Amino acid sequence: MSDFDRRKFLKSAGAVAALGGLGVFGPGVNGSAFAQSGSATERNQIIKKTIPSTGEKIPAVGLGSWITFNVGNDIELRDQCADVMSAFFNAGGRMIDSSPMYGSAQDVIGYGLDKLGARDQVFSADKVWTSGDGAAQIAETSDRWNITQFDLLQVHNLLGINKNLPLLFDMKDQGLLRHVGVTTSHGRRTDDLIAVMKNERLDFVQVTYNPVDRKVEDYLLPLAYDRGIAVIINRPFRGGSLVERLAGQPLPEFAKDLQVKSWAQLILKYLIAHPAVTCPIPATTKPAHAMENMAAATGPLPDDKMREQIAAVIGVLV
Repeated sequence: MSDFDRRKFLKSAGAVAALGGLGVFGPGVNGSAFAQSGSATERNQIIKKTIPSTGEKIPAVGLGSWITFNVGNDIELRDQCADVMSAFFNAGGRMIDSSPMYGSAQDVIGYGLDKLGARDQVFSADKVWTSGDGAAQIAETSDRWNITQFDLLQVHNLLGINKNLPLLFDMKDQGLLRHVGVTTSHGRRTDDLIAVMKNERLDFVQVTYNPVDRKVEDYLLPLAYDRGIAVIINRPFRGGSLVERLAGQPLPEFAKDLQVKSWAQLILKYLIAHPAVTCPIPATTKPAHAMENMAAATGPLPDDKMREQIAAVIGVLV
């Protein structure tokens, strides 16, 4: 990215923050920001972010399924996962993300969608994760979800990207797929992902990002913003370990300005306030936590100054 482009990104982010007045701002039409106004009901509406390549808007918090939905055929645990999905949808959520590497998670999502009759509510996001026959794996994934067209398929951790990315683009061209993406996790292979972002017209990328793991802020997020690529955030809580480390610690005083009631909500607001971030996807086994996470996509968001305060406070505590 040129110096000019970087300045443009920073200027845009700063302009969003400036609209926050005294450190907080409300949701805008495209998931950006404007000063709070209107009724309490309007302020509490779900914040939505725009997918740059299509203009479609999706709720600013999604639902992951790594580990949490890998429950096999245990009907009680499957029903528990369906309860999580129900709470998520009822709170205004849409995007659910999975992968072939997540054990039985895909089957469990399909079970939950069938039980809830929620196929018209979900923004379906999955991945192709193989160096072999990607088309066969996608067909199996489709069977597990019991879905005919995914909203998003992603090349997972860049595996087999030279075969799988053209496959996904072909599916999109044929009207069999709505969006194409590429993922990384745990901060790995960031440079490789950046190279793909520069050379391919991706709709989405997925990366690890939270107030502790901030490497993507330096270059990847500005590049995504500049090239109009939506960004999904995985491991927003470091697989749960981040909120576990913060448990029992009092929230900072300024958290009251953001109307948050938990560290999880504070972390999610930190993420979705970034102008390049589209949708973090925290995973959970508890319906109450799914509702709590979705509540982070309502009300005021931190400006740049407050985001730095959040990162500083969490950095000290963990």
